[in-house]
Amino acid sequence: MRNFLERTVALFGLIAASPFVAVAVILIRLDSPGAAIFRQERVGRDRKPFICYKLRTMAAGTKQAGTHEISAASVTKIGKFLRATKLDEIPQLWNVVRGEMVFVGPRPCLPSQTELVHEREIRGVYTITPGITGLGQVRGIDMSDPVRLAEVDAEYLKTRSLALDLRLALQTVRGGGAGDRVKST
Repeated sequence: MRNFLERTVALFGLIAASPFVAVAVILIRLDSPGAAIFRQERVGRDRKPFICYKLRTMAAGTKQAGTHEISAASVTKIGKFLRATKLDEIPQLWNVVRGEMVFVGPRPCLPSQTELVHEREIRGVYTITPGITGLGQVRGIDMSDPVRLAEVDAEYLKTRSLALDLRLALQTVRGGGAGDRVKST
């Protein structure tokens, strides 16, 4: 029932956000060349790969790597705003509709982030669906610290509840956590 509810809310969220997404797409394309929707393979539940969607915040052609490995100079002007407000995550509602993600859960990582994949595997984190936001993000832990992030993801796995998910979602909406950081150089 919860899965159906999340998918339904995500679908209505996509419909409601579509005017914003349309404007964002135009602004992204005016700011820099390339596709406005960014697609990237991520590791999902049971380690199954899926394509994660976001509004593009970096220059087209930026290397496929964790954000902590990317220079801040790669972030576009509109991308800075989208990342700061977390509005770049809106297309992930489509991932929720498809059942590849949920609203709250461990953030999906790249297959190339092998240390994080391993640390999550040994802690059983891949038994749950990844989320748009999670405990690690609210606590300001990004994928540059794979062991600590996997430990927090495992903590979420053990303590997850509807009340915790609602609290984390509210904290995210209010700006909790720093999000994925880019290199300052």
